[in-house]
Amino acid sequence: MKLGRNDACWCKSGKKYKNCHLAMDEKIQRFAERGDLVPTPEMIKNEEQIAGIREASKLNTEVLDMITEHIQEGISTGELDRLLYEFTVSRGGIPGPLHFEGYPKSVCISINEVVCHGIPDDKQILQSGDIVNVDVTTIYHGYYGDASRMYCIGEVSEEKKRLVRVTKECLDLGQKAAQPWAHLGDIGYAINTHAEANGYKVVVEIGGHGVGLAMHEDPWVSHIGQPGTDMLIVPGMIFTIEPMVNMGAAAVETSKEDGWTVRTVDRKPSAQWEYTILITPNGNEILTK
Repeated sequence: MKLGRNDACWCKSGKKYKNCHLAMDEKIQRFAERGDLVPTPEMIKNEEQIAGIREASKLNTEVLDMITEHIQEGISTGELDRLLYEFTVSRGGIPGPLHFEGYPKSVCISINEVVCHGIPDDKQILQSGDIVNVDVTTIYHGYYGDASRMYCIGEVSEEKKRLVRVTKECLDLGQKAAQPWAHLGDIGYAINTHAEANGYKVVVEIGGHGVGLAMHEDPWVSHIGQPGTDMLIVPGMIFTIEPMVNMGAAAVETSKEDGWTVRTVDRKPSAQWEYTILITPNGNEILTK
């Protein structure tokens, strides 16, 4: 049913449609009429939802800050998992990964050639020379925040340090490209261009995603792409950008043993950084990093 100008806005703000989303919807419609893929209303968060997601994201950042203090040579990933669980629940949150589609732990910790979804274990000890990704999702009052960071343990080789640094640069370039009325393809193009210019390959199969009301929402955010292609980006969208960049080939495989751990096929190192961002009328806001 088409809304009238004086009807209540679809976003449940309580405002009249003409004073809320009418102008933006008309602009989106003009893009749709020229053939662009445009977001559905479900992908656009209202003010109440944004406030809740911002609080969950704030706690998510606090969790990452806490775990950063404990990441060091000699600690087990199982111990890091316990520390994260205890801290999160003590702040009134819930670790998002715990029991998500059967995942057994509270955090994903991925070391060296593990691209993502590494399962913490008491027998897995951080060693000097490792590069480590810690991927944290936090649920707070029903809302979700999601981010990951890389860590270099002890004496890390220069080529691994460079991989970590360039991957962070890829993320920041992708975030800079995530502008209102741009396209998701602009993000992927910025990331992939920088990775390939530095001799690296971006993982194709795994991308960013909408987040906030659930762990994974639409849209899917590819880390490769072409300018002006894929979905239109509009204010109110919240999604992750999380490039996974490989030192060797782009190909990855999922463990047949645990069904979760994703590794590079050639067993060369991989790195990942992740932000959750909110698209604003004038740019974007990093909610958690």
